[in-house]
Amino acid sequence: MARVFDVVEFIDETGNEMVHRVPEFGPGDFRLGSQLVVRESQWAVFFRDGKALDVFGPGRHTLTTANIPLLAGLVNIPFGGRTPFTAEVYFVSRRDFIDLKWGTENPIPLRDKELGIVRLRAFGTYATAVSDPQLFVNKIVGTQGLYTTPQIANYLRGIIVSRLTDVLGEVATSLFDLPALFDELASAIRARLLDDFRALGLDLKGMYVGSITPTEETSKAIDERAAMGAIGNMQAYLQFKAARALGDAAQAGGGGEGGLAGAGVGLGAGVGLGAVVARELGEAIRGGPQAQAGPAQAASGVTCPKCGTVNQPGAKFCTNCGTALGSIKCPNCGTDNPASARFCSNCGQKLQE
Repeated sequence: MARVFDVVEFIDETGNEMVHRVPEFGPGDFRLGSQLVVRESQWAVFFRDGKALDVFGPGRHTLTTANIPLLAGLVNIPFGGRTPFTAEVYFVSRRDFIDLKWGTENPIPLRDKELGIVRLRAFGTYATAVSDPQLFVNKIVGTQGLYTTPQIANYLRGIIVSRLTDVLGEVATSLFDLPALFDELASAIRARLLDDFRALGLDLKGMYVGSITPTEETSKAIDERAAMGAIGNMQAYLQFKAARALGDAAQAGGGGEGGLAGAGVGLGAGVGLGAVVARELGEAIRGGPQAQAGPAQAASGVTCPKCGTVNQPGAKFCTNCGTALGSIKCPNCGTDNPASARFCSNCGQKLQE
């Protein structure tokens, strides 16, 4: 049942409410002569039939047909105003809302000039304030049906992420260069958002980019790429690993004899190194026939991109680590990608689950 409000006011004890409806639920009945109390940090907006009507600034107001002309014209308030009229009052905060969080709910694909397609997450903060309370109530409350600050912040976050995606797509740089561009990115995003916020009756007072990070999947790919770059020559790396492993074995098993003799004793004592290690050691020390034949074998076989093992021509999987070999053609642009690729390095098309 509707209530007749003789005094209409709202005190925001939390300081976090961007807009508050009176009454909170159901219609409210007012009459001419009712008192409307608006705090210094508020506007009061009369709302009826999906439209924001008369706006009141700070102060104590006695409702008359003179100060609610739009509402009075809409509801045809009878002479004397004794008959209540139905409306809602929205108290809109005038304060700045700072440190509001935004972030990407799903990773954003970016064409990285060094890594190809990468997937990123981004987070940051922004500050805003209501600049036009009537427009704000019409657009946010009337059109979107949003009443709480978290609901409004979530709606604004979608707009921010959309503009962020546009800006990142135009920057066309590498993931590694983005940390040095946070200020420039924030300025570019804010410039794109000003009109969006203004159309909602909001003023965007600040925009900050806190972090832009790769997804776990992209981080793993970057680590593997970095490891390959650090290794350089895979054959030399395997030889180094074999030599060091044999040296450790000799020290643990022989003790004191040192050198290759000690290494041999270590192997003889059954430390557990396999034939592969011994073969790699022989190649490392002698630079023998197998090492010399390596390039020719690599030329005729299929080299595993993960462990460097040379497999038989036509092999589909590495015999050492099981990595998929060969290539997969992008159904969208026809680019040949590694068999293990999940996305096309040219157009980003998803290649496999």
